[in-house]
Amino acid sequence: MATLELRGIAKSFGATTVLKELSLALASGEMLVIVGASGCGKSTLLRLVAGLEAPSAGRILLDGADITDRDPAKRDVAMVFQNYALYPHMTVAQNMGYALKLAGVDKAEIGAKVAAAAELLGLSALLERRPGALSGGQRQRVAMGRAIVRQPKLFLFDEPLSNLDAKLRVSMRAEIRRLQRRLGVTSLYVTHDQTEAMTMADRLIVMQAGEAAQIATPMEVFARPANVFVAQFMGTPAMNVFAPAKAGVAAPEGVLLGIRPEDVTVGDGLRLAVELVEPLGAETLVHGVLPGGERLTLKRPGGPPGVDELLVGFPEAARHYFDAATGMRV
Repeated sequence: MATLELRGIAKSFGATTVLKELSLALASGEMLVIVGASGCGKSTLLRLVAGLEAPSAGRILLDGADITDRDPAKRDVAMVFQNYALYPHMTVAQNMGYALKLAGVDKAEIGAKVAAAAELLGLSALLERRPGALSGGQRQRVAMGRAIVRQPKLFLFDEPLSNLDAKLRVSMRAEIRRLQRRLGVTSLYVTHDQTEAMTMADRLIVMQAGEAAQIATPMEVFARPANVFVAQFMGTPAMNVFAPAKAGVAAPEGVLLGIRPEDVTVGDGLRLAVELVEPLGAETLVHGVLPGGERLTLKRPGGPPGVDELLVGFPEAARHYFDAATGMRV
């Protein structure tokens, strides 16, 4: 296990800054998930740690050693890509052991490490197959196995589940998390999927335009979002945010009110003109318009309400307030 420290890491491509000065520290064995919209700098950050890109500023320390200028192959870091990056002409066993072969590791030792990783990942019966004969989930396990046999100090995951179907993503994210905890390897995991981020992380970095909008545990990010961007990015559907006055809520000038769809109450309060109802089975999403013209989405248990109008309320304990000018939590 190892620690990772980023000190003022920044990256620019010409006049375009894609990652502003970012500092953070990962504890040994921690899973830190980087989440954000496309173009926010999350994959760039991962590539900097891997050594696939050079930072414009800042230093990267792994277990106290400065690896900023170290060759990628000598960083003791293993990366799992979203496209698996497997050699199609090699068997599963050859793919998993290839990095060790390049490093000059003894053939018997490679075989032992590959066999152990295959057992851990349920790949023992597939070692002689080639990638073309495997399912997406099996290929992802092979990619993970290739990283595991190297016994690195740090795992880097670059959206490893994005090519899988929804059902397989759910099972694979649980499998990756169990494996990471069992091995105790410090890990950076990039995703655009907020559910993946919430369920897998010890801590989250929510990226916004090249900056860390918030770094905290998943539940802290959800319960106390640092700004409007985080509030609306984390949570499905997005948090409702509007002027308190239009919602009949007393608040200082220049303040926005935030309320999550699941926290909106039904039966008393403002009239909501229902525009669209989305039945999801055990629960229903209701979209409508408040008297002040503000749009509101609420989530309620059970089936569709079967009415054109609802009375909705915003419990004080569930309200979030943000500065209208800066978007920051107040």
